[in-house]
Amino acid sequence: MVKRNLISVKDVTIRTIQKEGVDYISLTDIAKQKNSVDPNGVIANWLRNRNTIEYLGLWETLHNPNFNPLEFEGFRKQAGLNAFTLSPTQWIESTNAIGMIAQAGRYGGTYAISDIAFKFANWVSVEFELYLLMEYQRMKGAEQKQIAWTAKRELSKLNYHIHTDAIKNNLIPEKVTQTQASVIYAEEADVLNVAMFGMTAKQWREANPDLKGNIRDYATINELICPANMENLNSVLINDGVPQGERLIKLNQIAIHQMQVLENNESRKLLK
Repeated sequence: MVKRNLISVKDVTIRTIQKEGVDYISLTDIAKQKNSVDPNGVIANWLRNRNTIEYLGLWETLHNPNFNPLEFEGFRKQAGLNAFTLSPTQWIESTNAIGMIAQAGRYGGTYAISDIAFKFANWVSVEFELYLLMEYQRMKGAEQKQIAWTAKRELSKLNYHIHTDAIKNNLIPEKVTQTQASVIYAEEADVLNVAMFGMTAKQWREANPDLKGNIRDYATINELICPANMENLNSVLINDGVPQGERLIKLNQIAIHQMQVLENNESRKLLK
């Protein structure tokens, strides 16, 4: 599955695609900074350069075990001659290159892996390359934060199953209806909600009628870490027979302490 993103560089939109976990940046969009009418001509002129061919060949040699060195050598010898021309498609098909891709259709154009894209951007404009690098790094940072948030959300789900098993084995009497069991599960979930967020699920929905999902869908990463930890602790307390009221007080104290530690840690990172 191809993942697409957009980078805004000095009010210019640069398309990116991700194939099999690898980022490719649109050379076509970058080339429009030099010639908006004929960006393909800009790319072709760059490919005629001997330094470009040598850089592409070295990159492929280091990263591509199926690279065709004989075809590369032929291009390298001709590079820089007046009659020499080379298109991205010719380069890719002749040498089995993986650092560049030529794509047709709505998202068509020439794309290159970030190393090559930044090299091309530098050739087009040193200033534009620096802004592109900054925005690309910002995009990757945002992606990493989203990955971390998703991982914490999945951890929360796993701990939730541990929590519900403890409730089922210790708090739900035998031969109750599904409705009765659901009430007990909801009550225990709200023990964690009140300890962490200061309100029950129902209170949150009433306070946020326009929001979809539940209170944890809008929590920060730190606010997800704490309930995940507390679900494990609550499971232990349930198994030990600690009454619900006492558990709520203990869990609230733990939530306050853990959030202070996590937030202080975040503050220290920002100061570095």
